[in-house]
Amino acid sequence: MSRLRTFITARKTSWIVLVTAFLAAGAIFAAGSGNEEGALPGVGLPDSAESAQAAAAAEDLPGADSTVALLVYTRESGDLTDDDIAAITDATGSLSELSAEGFVPPPSFSDDGTTALVTVPLDKLTEAGEQAERADEIRTEANADLPDGLSALLSGPEGFAVDIAAVFEGADFTLLLTTVIVVAVLLLVTYRSPWLWLVPLIVVGTADGLAGIVAARVATLAGIQLDASVTGILSVLVFGAGTNYALLLIARYRDELRLVEDRREAMSRALRGAGPAIIASGSTVVLALLTLVFAELQGNRALGIACATGVVIAMIFALVVLPAALVLFGRGLFWPYIPKFGTEGSAERGVWHKLGVLVSKKPVVVAVLGAIVLGALSLGVPQIKIGLSQTESFTQVPEAVQGQELIADAFPAGSGSPASVIVNSDYAEEAAQAAEGVDGVDAVRIGESTSTITQISVVLDDAAETEGSFAAIEALRAELSTIDGADALVGGLDAQALDVERAQQSDQDLVIPLILGLVFIVLVLLLRSLVAPILLLLTVVASFFASLGASWLLFQTVFDFPAIDTNVVLFSFLFLVALGVDYNIFLVTRAREEAVEYGTRQGMIRALSSTGGVITSAGILLAAVFAVLGVLPLITLTQIGIIVCIGVLLDTLLVRTVIVPSLAFMLGEKFWWPTRVISVGAEVRTPKGSGNHVRTHAPAHSTEHTPKHAEGDAAPKHKIDH
Repeated sequence: MSRLRTFITARKTSWIVLVTAFLAAGAIFAAGSGNEEGALPGVGLPDSAESAQAAAAAEDLPGADSTVALLVYTRESGDLTDDDIAAITDATGSLSELSAEGFVPPPSFSDDGTTALVTVPLDKLTEAGEQAERADEIRTEANADLPDGLSALLSGPEGFAVDIAAVFEGADFTLLLTTVIVVAVLLLVTYRSPWLWLVPLIVVGTADGLAGIVAARVATLAGIQLDASVTGILSVLVFGAGTNYALLLIARYRDELRLVEDRREAMSRALRGAGPAIIASGSTVVLALLTLVFAELQGNRALGIACATGVVIAMIFALVVLPAALVLFGRGLFWPYIPKFGTEGSAERGVWHKLGVLVSKKPVVVAVLGAIVLGALSLGVPQIKIGLSQTESFTQVPEAVQGQELIADAFPAGSGSPASVIVNSDYAEEAAQAAEGVDGVDAVRIGESTSTITQISVVLDDAAETEGSFAAIEALRAELSTIDGADALVGGLDAQALDVERAQQSDQDLVIPLILGLVFIVLVLLLRSLVAPILLLLTVVASFFASLGASWLLFQTVFDFPAIDTNVVLFSFLFLVALGVDYNIFLVTRAREEAVEYGTRQGMIRALSSTGGVITSAGILLAAVFAVLGVLPLITLTQIGIIVCIGVLLDTLLVRTVIVPSLAFMLGEKFWWPTRVISVGAEVRTPKGSGNHVRTHAPAHSTEHTPKHAEGDAAPKHKIDH
């Protein structure tokens, strides 16, 4: 590793690193991702799901390549007039030119006379741009020559597809621009230098661009295509994690510049000091993300593969490209706060040192108060509702949702999304009769058929993706399964949503224990301890529940979200546990390093003093970057961003700042059990029966002491008071 550090930082070879990185990046950018632009979030159910089997079977039906647009006609107030009814009827004729079948069925009018529904058969389109153009034509034609006060809204499968595509139109650029602005501002505030912030921003920005391309290629090898929601989260994660690693490295580099005159040697030492912590924390995040490859839902697997690839690239750029870029410039890069050789940092006189001393005096009180805060914030967790319907998925109500709500008010609530039942043709009549007798079913109609299978359309009483519609789907499946030989498969929007909910719960039950187990193993190997990893993991899990409870309070009182989406809990847990452990790794690895010389108490205080500023800056930056997900009008991404933002702030400002140090102060050397930390400046006790005695290495007053740095490094001596 010493040779690699030298190669990255040496005068003659650092240029080679940068040129090689530049050429490799150029080649990757030129090759492109091969990912379809504007890909929409897919369902990604496994083939074993009943709704997926029904959809696969329906592909053999005559209308398999078709979809429908629902046009909802309403007046601003009052019932439809005779002129309105005549205009709507005329509109069906003009819309026939856009219909896949060359005609449009007559409109349906609600019993209360307020709403008309027109169904337009369409051919399926896979390209989002073509869908949007056709939707504009339908809207224009449907609203042409209507009486004043009468209007048509586009809804149904086609309307929702177009509106979801609109949500992600330009999403990558919006997220990237907002993220860059947030990161640039926070780096500028952190470094208080007019140009230092540009170096990590350019390096991390390049890593982000490469991550999107490489992740798409890796996902393709696994037979998965990344959609816009995954690439959005990937960009935020790479920027957040990459900038965190950069902050940690630059902080260590600044410290070493005060101890070493040669900036290239200082960077080599900084890599030796910060590198293991960055690798350990990054590896923890990667391993946690890779647990998603065992998930049932393709969307979860896609996120795991893409984000794991992105974090690996972020680590490589932070540990290889960034050091080579930084050593090109002199100490003036830090102007106006230039770290001068032979000077001392202010960590031991700063607020973090004072906080560490204060916590060490009453660690039990601090730990109890911290636990009370986390517990109070977690009180809202039992009240959380899980599951958003399609109409509840947007922070801004799109046209398709408005139309669906009007349909639910004026017609049977399930009219816009009937269940699709596939049965063997010989049993179609029997299955239809059985479906009519199921609670929650409003109407049944036998539809398209082949010589082997028949499709039955079942309209439900309740609105789509509600508890009532899910109950009706379960009852329908149970009833039809009793017809021997029918081989009935219940599909459609509600059945699909129900299967997604169950698959998501299954993934959650599998992946969460895997994440906890992997993170625990990494901490044990890194710290060579059992007590510290258990405590660190417990604190991170506690902060997750606290952030979930606090976020739910915000969702209810400020944002008025009806529920949390099904995948939000899993993704939030994944990011918070993996990233939250990062900050504990940065702190505790430094504390162990210091404890070797100063004992656990002083070691933790010194670690908090040294890392407090940089970890706090990194945490605030990461929280702000995840909050950027809220710029998109999709509730799922907004919820993930808010939960992770609150959780990271709790980890940074409460858990890592006071709770973890207080636990270390309470346990002393037992914090590192079963290993022992031998210190020069503190009393170290060994277990009874070991044949050793109590050893004390504390000088009476102050002593000349040489701090430990890289092996073989020389460092100026300075006085340490014990």
